[in-house]
Amino acid sequence: MGVPLLDLKRQYQPLREEIRAAVDRVCDEQRFILGPEVEAFEREAAEALAVEGAVGVSSGTDALLIALMALGVGRGDEVILPVFTFFATAGAVARLGARPVLVDIDPVDFCLDIGDVAGQLTPCTRAILPVHLFGQAADMEALAQAAGEIPIVEDAAQAWGASYHGRPVGGLGRMGAFSFFPSKNLGGFGDGGLVTTNDGDLEALLRQLRMHGQSGTYEHARVGGNFRLDALQAAVLRIKMRHVNSWIEGRRANAARYAELFAQAGLDGELVLPVAVEGRGHTFNQYVVRVRRRDELRAYLAERGVGAAVYYPLPLHLQPCFRDLGYGEGDFPVAEQASREVLALPVFPEMTPAEQEEVVGTIAAFFGR
Repeated sequence: MGVPLLDLKRQYQPLREEIRAAVDRVCDEQRFILGPEVEAFEREAAEALAVEGAVGVSSGTDALLIALMALGVGRGDEVILPVFTFFATAGAVARLGARPVLVDIDPVDFCLDIGDVAGQLTPCTRAILPVHLFGQAADMEALAQAAGEIPIVEDAAQAWGASYHGRPVGGLGRMGAFSFFPSKNLGGFGDGGLVTTNDGDLEALLRQLRMHGQSGTYEHARVGGNFRLDALQAAVLRIKMRHVNSWIEGRRANAARYAELFAQAGLDGELVLPVAVEGRGHTFNQYVVRVRRRDELRAYLAERGVGAAVYYPLPLHLQPCFRDLGYGEGDFPVAEQASREVLALPVFPEMTPAEQEEVVGTIAAFFGR
């Protein structure tokens, strides 16, 4: 039968007419850049995330970049971030001329190891960038204690709907950065992003920076960029945002069913299943297991039409473009082991129990069970 890693067509079909009507509305109004559609989305997103301000931007990468720009990060500065994450987390730091200071990850939640943060703080540390990886919140209370007065910018690109002891991510640091790439829990029809904050001055600065630093018509108080969210994306996201909580519950239900199925198949000793740490509101943007024969298993699944993906096969310190940071193989053993073992399995909310049984059954056959 085969099981895709993700099937967005199933998500789209029930919303098709509503989304097409919203797109037609934007086309009829011919206001494609910012405007009332984006403003409405920002208000609704701020309410959903329990923050004072939400600023729609062009992508999750640009959300990180503009947040760091708002803090004045630049040459000579350092930003602490986990070594095991998508490239954009470090790329945004490097684009501003600052130095990404990498720390290893916790082996259980894949988020940055808080114990490593304090030892990396220097007078040059301008910000800390925790990543709520795979949809699970980092330990923000412990990180805040380690950070002291250093601003924390949450990389919540994979974590819409995640929470930390009941508080939504995105409002736990000075700013939060979200991505609406189509594969996210809340995904648009292209690139899009959001920066959240409870600081009114920062919100005003973010709005200025996303419009080339414009303070008046053709008057620029500072150098910003073109980081605007399209009205068409905002219109689609407004509709999808009404359903995202039920989709997240579907992912959580699928994760729980996987745990039962893997136990019944006797695969507990072959796979390390993801842990939903208490109080961290895991949304399972990805369902990531650990397996020692990862590449063999991935090839076996692909041959049988079962989707799987590796996040991430190469930690940041081993990326060619970061050789000048001075790190080498062996410097971050937990992340390096994770990069050899992690495998994401299908967990999208519309998948059926039969499809999950096929995924588990195929893995069981690989191990001769």
